[in-house]
Amino acid sequence: MYAVIQNGGKQYRVAPGDVIRVEKLEAAEGQTVDLNPVLMVSDDQGARVGNPVLAGASVTAKVKSHGRADKIKIFKMRRRKHYRKTQGHRQYYTELEITGIK
Repeated sequence: MYAVIQNGGKQYRVAPGDVIRVEKLEAAEGQTVDLNPVLMVSDDQGARVGNPVLAGASVTAKVKSHGRADKIKIFKMRRRKHYRKTQGHRQYYTELEITGIK
């Protein structure tokens, strides 16, 4: 059994027991959260696809931790113009463990 959920402008294929990293959620560690919207659910009865979301479906997850991803470097340069600019970015994330799909 698996589901496709949408969070932070991205789509994730999840199954019970999976651990995923999504954009930062305002939830404490150990807290249970419901992930909506659910776009698709597949089980032994077959796949059910929403138009665009599946009504009545929900995915529950437990917050494992919060953190920051590895640093990425942004480098801009204009040749022959003596322009160089370096910038770094670290994205915040929340690590979730999927506990159930309804």
